Amino acid sequence: MPDLFVTNLNPRFTGVSATAANVIRQQAKSHDLRLVGHPLPGCPDPITVAEARALSRTPPGDRPFSIWHVRRNPEMRAAIWARDVLRLPIRIVFTSAAQRRHSAYPRWLISRMDAVIATTETAADYVPHVRAVVPHGVDTDLFAPAQDRASDWAALGFGGTMGIATLGRVRPEKGTDQFVATMLRLLPRLPGAVALVLGRATREHQGFQQGLMDQISAAGLSDRILFPGEIPAAELPALLRTLSLVVQLPRYEGYGMVPLEGIASGVPFVGSDAGYYRAFSAQERAGVIVDQDDPDQAAEAALGILADKDRHDTMSVAARDVASTAFSAAGEAKGIEAVYQELWRGS
Repeated sequence: MPDLFVTNLNPRFTGVSATAANVIRQQAKSHDLRLVGHPLPGCPDPITVAEARALSRTPPGDRPFSIWHVRRNPEMRAAIWARDVLRLPIRIVFTSAAQRRHSAYPRWLISRMDAVIATTETAADYVPHVRAVVPHGVDTDLFAPAQDRASDWAALGFGGTMGIATLGRVRPEKGTDQFVATMLRLLPRLPGAVALVLGRATREHQGFQQGLMDQISAAGLSDRILFPGEIPAAELPALLRTLSLVVQLPRYEGYGMVPLEGIASGVPFVGSDAGYYRAFSAQERAGVIVDQDDPDQAAEAALGILADKDRHDTMSVAARDVASTAFSAAGEAKGIEAVYQELWRGS
């Protein structure tokens, strides 16, 4: 019988989905694992919640219970129902990345977990039952540097000689307006650079996106600041490695996988002081941290990297090293495994 069930009940591919997929690909090597809910790239085919419940009725081999690893409110709710109402022999592990106080309902759900894994020390301050702090890791096999960045970029057809991008939903919290403001300052000083806004605007933020596009048009940069939309998860690694710089300027971020996926791809970043970005920067070996809502500073930081080939080359090599040695998905899976083993030992 399976010893590990990992839930993914959100049909959209989000940052949470990406972090789960990175770990599942590692865990599937050592566990009889079932993905529950919606598909994730490179992961086992999913089963339904009903099928997971049926498979959880009998403990797995020499272990007293299976583990359900959850990451979202509906997933916690489904697992609590299975454990407390259906009385299935399972224990529930929750990963928490939020660096702010949860609202009342999530707090109650989290209080019912058997173990909580926080992704940062700050996140650990906001949740109970923390067994370990385990930073999210990146799949360094999937996200890897390009053999020839310039030719790979050219093959995408966006134009120019180098690519800069921000990834995520188009909305104020993600700082899309700060990215555009930064590019409006940077691109006139950096011939050949093309900027991409990779993400979609939901209905409520379509006016916000249109306003940004109007600013770009007024500046005469509509052919150099592009909105290709949301990139399918399976295509993201190939696109990321073609970039010369990732620029993420959110006003809030729980953790933030994009700079990490970038540095694993050998792409330095400029980021606001949000999420775990400062740790990813490794004291500016892999990225540069700038103040919130300061596009002038962000533009200068980006120019300082992209206009200096030697510095860019050095940061690209260091970025890959930082991701591989400090933030790999294999390392995250190892930290999570220690929590599972504690639960199975009854610690």
